[in-house]
Amino acid sequence: MDGQNTDDDDDDGLVFAFDLDGQGGGRPLSWAELDDPELTFALPWIHLHLDSERACRWLREESGMDGAIVDAILDGDTRPRCVEHEAGLLAILRGVNLNPGEIAEDMVALRIWLEKAAIVTTRRRTLQSIRVLAEDVRAGRGPKSPGDFLVRLSAALGNRIEPIVDILDEELELAEENFAENKRQAYAGQFSQLRRRAAKLRRYLGPQREAYQAISRHGTGLLNSEQAFEIQEDGDRVTRLLEDLDLVRERAMVAQEELLGRMAQQQNDRMYILAIVSAIFLPLAFLSGLFGMNVAGLPGTQDPLGFVYTMLGMFAAAVGIGVLFRWKGWL
Repeated sequence: MDGQNTDDDDDDGLVFAFDLDGQGGGRPLSWAELDDPELTFALPWIHLHLDSERACRWLREESGMDGAIVDAILDGDTRPRCVEHEAGLLAILRGVNLNPGEIAEDMVALRIWLEKAAIVTTRRRTLQSIRVLAEDVRAGRGPKSPGDFLVRLSAALGNRIEPIVDILDEELELAEENFAENKRQAYAGQFSQLRRRAAKLRRYLGPQREAYQAISRHGTGLLNSEQAFEIQEDGDRVTRLLEDLDLVRERAMVAQEELLGRMAQQQNDRMYILAIVSAIFLPLAFLSGLFGMNVAGLPGTQDPLGFVYTMLGMFAAAVGIGVLFRWKGWL
């Protein structure tokens, strides 16, 4: 899971760094080696924690990157996008948040700077996909070039986003089944929650699809034709996920509208019954109130059968009202 990363225990901003050998492996690097101007590297991959002052200072003063690119990397409010630069390619992508206690839809931003001679990635929260790539490097089966790195990373991001979308679909199906079985407690408010979760995912996946398309078009200096095609396929994969999210939102909206309609109908039925009962008992209440007045001259007060006659009259009135409502089609 994200967050369970022993590589993140350092406080100096360098999560990890490797000098990739082009064969799938890589030698770990330290800050001292990165700061040594006499050392040269085949293809350094540097992964930084942006909450560290030292990492930010290295980006601004020692990385050799253009100031506009550094500003884009350090920007706290990011959305997925791709920026082509004469020295390389800046890609900002998002992955689902699998950190313990976090919400998966609160996607984690990953900033990637690619050039032919270096790879720099930065983040503020832990991302599982980067851990997987680092473990592959340690095992000797990691990326061999900047283009290969980007292809592997985009695939890893998609592999973790897709199950989250599937979970939303499964939860929606369960809510719909409970709704069909009239288990109100099981689905009350759940449709609104599913719509919000789908909307949060879609907020970043839409721009991410555009970022993949831009990478496949503008990354020709770093990606070969096969890698550009794979990135384009990842963009199509995101398109399919967006369609699934749209379907989840639409189904949840339809189910929620049906639920609200059913609840409104039930309420109307209850109010209708109460109105009928009130209409029947209103004249009876009038008669009981009339004959309950404590004044002289009321008919039947001296007749032993006066109460019986009154009750028969009230019963006849109730029956008459019921027949009238039936004839009008109100019952």
